[in-house]
Amino acid sequence: MIGSTYPFPIVLMVALIIGSLVPTLIVRAQTPESKAPPASLKEKRKTKGEEPNPLALQRRTIAISLLTSLADEARSYQDQTLRARVQARAADALWESDVEKARTLFRRAWDAAGTADKEAWQRYEEKSRSASRGANEYIQSPPELRSEVLRLSAKRDRALSEEFLAQLTDDTNRETSGAGSGNANAATLKTADPEDPPFALSQRLQLASRLLEEGDIARALQFADPVLDRVTTRGIFFLSTLREKDQLAADQRFATMLARTVADPTSDAVGVSVLSSYVFTPFLYIIVRGNGQNHSSQQRELIVAPNIAPDLRLAFLRGASQILLRPPQPPDQDRTIAGRRGLYFMIARILPLLDQYAPELAPELRVQLSSIAPDATEDLRTGQNRLLTRGLVPEDQSRDEGRESLDLAERVANAAERDQLYARAALVAARKGEITARDLVDKIADSDLRKRARAHVDFTLVSRAIDKKDVQEVLRLLPTAELTHIQRTWALLQVAQFLKKTDANRAVEVLNEAATVARRIGGGDGDHARALVGVASQMYDIDRGRVWEALGEAVKAANSTSEFSGEDAQVSARFAMGRGASTTNMTVDNFDLVGIFSLLAKEDIYRAVELARGFTADTPRAIATLAVARSVLETKKGGTTSELLEIKN
Repeated sequence: MIGSTYPFPIVLMVALIIGSLVPTLIVRAQTPESKAPPASLKEKRKTKGEEPNPLALQRRTIAISLLTSLADEARSYQDQTLRARVQARAADALWESDVEKARTLFRRAWDAAGTADKEAWQRYEEKSRSASRGANEYIQSPPELRSEVLRLSAKRDRALSEEFLAQLTDDTNRETSGAGSGNANAATLKTADPEDPPFALSQRLQLASRLLEEGDIARALQFADPVLDRVTTRGIFFLSTLREKDQLAADQRFATMLARTVADPTSDAVGVSVLSSYVFTPFLYIIVRGNGQNHSSQQRELIVAPNIAPDLRLAFLRGASQILLRPPQPPDQDRTIAGRRGLYFMIARILPLLDQYAPELAPELRVQLSSIAPDATEDLRTGQNRLLTRGLVPEDQSRDEGRESLDLAERVANAAERDQLYARAALVAARKGEITARDLVDKIADSDLRKRARAHVDFTLVSRAIDKKDVQEVLRLLPTAELTHIQRTWALLQVAQFLKKTDANRAVEVLNEAATVARRIGGGDGDHARALVGVASQMYDIDRGRVWEALGEAVKAANSTSEFSGEDAQVSARFAMGRGASTTNMTVDNFDLVGIFSLLAKEDIYRAVELARGFTADTPRAIATLAVARSVLETKKGGTTSELLEIKN
């Protein structure tokens, strides 16, 4: 248990910081060079009787000192990923207090991120080669740390972010020229892949999309405009998102992209398919490749055709027809991504649209379609391929996958196949929240498959009940549900959250039960610490008198494992079934350190600092320290803290 008194060195350190720095801030606030608060704020202070809060100044001084020390410490981290993240986040938090220091930290973070990205991709490629030699392992591509640094720097300094992007472009150009020097002419003629643009272009669009999501349209366009001259799936996604906020700006940029694509002799059917997403199926695009690796990607649950101006729609259909009517190359010379299969697919997909909006363009394309029909697969020629109409016509709402699986299971003779069908039917029922899913699991003969299916079905049923905030149903399911300890802890904490306003005593009981379950997790398992952090986070709202003690217990648990980072916590469930799998990953913010340390820093910054320093591992200690400092330095417009910000220079 962490006591309420503090070790002498910490108290001395804080006193020295406050004693040396706060007077300086006050003196600077009184000098003629300092920026005076606006008259309206002065009058507001007089009216309300407010004065700059010395305690707030002290807290800011401590927070700035914490960040500066942490950023310096990060330079010695062996883990380049942690080094990059800590320095970038410290730079972001320090920007309003010390721009030059923050800019230096951003550059250090960028260098570390570049090293970390290269190392991560080398490991990924090694694992991929092992997998190709027969190792049965799912390999997830590594995160791009440079994109994380870019996202933070772009909010603060566009020029600095452009500097970073220019470095990426130079690196990409060097790699491209080195790889393609032996066959430069062929590389020039090859169609550009909309799904695999140069890394620098991809990063620029990813950054622009994030700025757009945050509502910063002007800055988003500044970053996106230089690379909206070619068709990419990221670019079309950006324009579709922009159209929801500024229709005119989006349509103008799409028209320019369309014109350049039509003028490009290397454009092919895949480019047409991606462009069609903006006009007819926003946030859904379909890729049909000549090598047969076809797929669709949908970023929104509901696909609604946009209200496109008739002139723009006609311009697209005419441009698309020009590209699709180009004479196909012989198979051995065809360097397009679409190939003849993709060309056939796109003509077949667009013909109904031409019949509706531009019938005069359809006859020539029908002739082209007939000429390449021998190269198309049977499902395309017969119209059975579901991608042909995906997003253009309503899905069959009457189709019940669970019922179909169940009906088929009752007819097949093979026991293993029958078990798979029962499992699929059970999963479909569970996703709908139907308790009959458990009865379907009981029909599975194979004991191992039945056990695994039961666990996944139970977790899905509990999750659906939580989504509906059906407390009674969750409590009814939990006693017999086959859940892991971390899943059960999460469910109980959700129930406690629901009950805190309507039944405070019951909420405390459920919270205590969650703590008991969390303690059952093995001490070396990172989920042990995550679950205890979740308990402490919930205690802040429900039983605050015990929160410090609970978080202290979580710190001790974290120190007994190397698997706890303090962020990006998830509750997961995966059920492998034949060649496929059903996977559920849910981010659980309450299991991370940022939220609880941010709250406790506002309550008692000294004690929060002491607790953060209790982590022995670099990562959770850095995450907790950053949370403490940011909670002090983050400001809200119109508040006293924002008035204090005007004193800093």
